[in-house]
Amino acid sequence: MKLLRFLISREGIISVFCYSLTAVFSFLSFAPLNLPFFVWVAPFGLFLIEKRNRGEWKKLIYHGFGFSILFYLVSFHWIYHMTTVFGGFDWYLAVPIFIGSAILLNFKFPVYLLLFSVLAKRVGKFFPVIASVSILFAEFFTPQVFPWYFGNVVAENQFLAQNAEYASAYGLSAFLFFVSYYLFAFRKPKTFFRLLTNFLSKHKGYRKQFSFGGLSFVLVLILFFGNGYYLFQKWSDVKPVAERDVLIVQPNAPLEFRDGRNPVEEIRNLMARIDSMVERELETNPADLVVLPESGIPFFTTHDTEVTRYSRIYWHQFESLMAILSLRHGTNIFYNELDADLSSDSLPGRISRKDIRMYNSSVLMNPNGERRNSYQKVFLLIFGEYMPFEWMYVLSGQTGQFAPGTSFNLIPYYEPRKTHSSQTKNLHFEDTVTIGPTGVREYYSKDKIEEKQIGSFLPLICYEVIISEFVRKFSGDPDFIVNVTNDKWYGNSVETYQHHTLGRLRAIEFRKWIVRSTNSGTSVFTDHLGRNIDNDFTPIETAAVIRKKVQVIPGEMTFYRLYGNLLSYFYMGIVGLVFFFYVKRNS
Repeated sequence: MKLLRFLISREGIISVFCYSLTAVFSFLSFAPLNLPFFVWVAPFGLFLIEKRNRGEWKKLIYHGFGFSILFYLVSFHWIYHMTTVFGGFDWYLAVPIFIGSAILLNFKFPVYLLLFSVLAKRVGKFFPVIASVSILFAEFFTPQVFPWYFGNVVAENQFLAQNAEYASAYGLSAFLFFVSYYLFAFRKPKTFFRLLTNFLSKHKGYRKQFSFGGLSFVLVLILFFGNGYYLFQKWSDVKPVAERDVLIVQPNAPLEFRDGRNPVEEIRNLMARIDSMVERELETNPADLVVLPESGIPFFTTHDTEVTRYSRIYWHQFESLMAILSLRHGTNIFYNELDADLSSDSLPGRISRKDIRMYNSSVLMNPNGERRNSYQKVFLLIFGEYMPFEWMYVLSGQTGQFAPGTSFNLIPYYEPRKTHSSQTKNLHFEDTVTIGPTGVREYYSKDKIEEKQIGSFLPLICYEVIISEFVRKFSGDPDFIVNVTNDKWYGNSVETYQHHTLGRLRAIEFRKWIVRSTNSGTSVFTDHLGRNIDNDFTPIETAAVIRKKVQVIPGEMTFYRLYGNLLSYFYMGIVGLVFFFYVKRNS
């Protein structure tokens, strides 16, 4: 009742308006709408709430939760879809889960309001750096399952996005709030004219303050836009050392069979569909690499071991088809699978289910149909691929129990066969009923070529691509980045566009192209400038292919790869010292 009375009061209506201002304008600025003008006024809602409640800490915390819930409702509404479809929860459980996750995973809003208010109260005057450093601190030190930063929205501007090479999304967030706070201060024309009149007067204090503020504003704009323009021109002029012809196959594989479909029939139709899609594209025009997405063929593995056979996840027809695709067209195939091994403390000589560790794995098969390096997903998604506590698995039968991988190695790929297959009759999926993997390799034995590595790529599975600090852990100089993902759990929503946009900055941080392969859309190629090639996205919930020439940009360790978030830490440290001495001097 108390909450209801607040919401229908004048104060409540103004507060909800402020929440909506930030939530709606952020959403309009973000993918897939991409209306970047709105991002500069999106923080106004936060500024208004802080100004109206400065120093009232309890109110600021409640308002922060209000921003969290409404922001989730507008921008991350697809979480509800995931909770009901992926988690299998009824609506009366999904709603409180949605609200709870909105509060717990958006602490950056109450933290921002509290820190901003503390600093503004101590300084006691217009100081835009307060807004800037507060959002930087809040985004750095609060937990988020889906790390969403205001800087990702700023990066929709082509030139400003280039600054991510030095400061990632964090630096762009700080820049946004610095500029936005200036705009907020001059939202009323009479304020600007009053300051201008004071400047034109003979009062030296006003002139000095106005000049310093205006100059700092212009210098920051020049720094970010100028540096962005310089970097854009610099990297536009870089000549690639090679090009790789890459085909993405988006098979639109099923997630589950709770709707009564026949699993055997659906999986066989899926395998036949992948077979025909690849043949149609490569029959007359071979490629260097074919990329299948996460869960492109769900539930199975091609890794034939005692553990995978015991776990009943090895399927010889899956391995046979991958061998057929690579040998028939003489190309590298990169695909996703389940994998399994035993824990280090398992007893030798026997296999027990409690000792088996499952992995979300992607593996490369070379042009000779031979399994090569694999990558086990390291950064697992909480509540999707694991639960923090064992007892929580009973809450959702869809949640996986995966173990994290440990390797940060690149995936080598090999020179493709330059000639068509010598066989007069090529094998297809229906032949895997009678021909196993060994038989497939023997059938195409005359087409075997010398294995020659021609490069390597950085593999990322799903969610990993949006964690900039995580991606830096990979060693070596990749030719490009491959991100395989499955966004089908979120339905026909904006999630898939947002997922890609959050990961797009990795292309700029690494100055490498990104090959994004999804199960059901949207698949896309992004260059080293963060541009989506031809703005060509595959449709959602559709079987489709997309093919481009991926440029291999010469290896260079960018500032962000070398030093990570050093600039952001440096900025927070310097501003912290300035505030400390400023407050101490004026106390």
